[in-house]
Amino acid sequence: MSSEQNPTPETADAPRPRPKRLTYAAALCALEGLALLAGGIWMLVLGVTGDTGDRQQAVTGGITVLVLALLPLLAARGLLLRRGWSRGPAVITQIMALPVAYSLLQADSVAIPAGVVLAVVAVTALVLLVSPATTRALGIRGPGRAQEPAERRRTAGQRQP
Repeated sequence: MSSEQNPTPETADAPRPRPKRLTYAAALCALEGLALLAGGIWMLVLGVTGDTGDRQQAVTGGITVLVLALLPLLAARGLLLRRGWSRGPAVITQIMALPVAYSLLQADSVAIPAGVVLAVVAVTALVLLVSPATTRALGIRGPGRAQEPAERRRTAGQRQP
């Protein structure tokens, strides 16, 4: 028997390539995180230079936005590394972005295009994050699939009373 017909443990456990949907979702999360980072820095600079009405509020807002930028950035890193925990923060980020996009769409200014872009990015990222390929790649099992395959094989021969 050749080695191609009988997989060795190294090839049987070799990681599969990352699905493109997972990579795209990570890229969108990173893009949102970078946008928040830029916005936080901008608010902080305005607050420090005194170009706003309330300096303390601008600095506090800038620091808050900078800290909030960590959520999508960490989620994006986790998605790229295929960490199951990362989908939760990524989904939360998208859900939080939807009301922001809606409020931008209600404005009568140049914020409307930003609202459209944010809404499209958030909905696209949500669709990518809940796709079956992403779920499998992150090792997330749905309800009723809590047992590992080895445990299923062991208990398959046992009858339930």
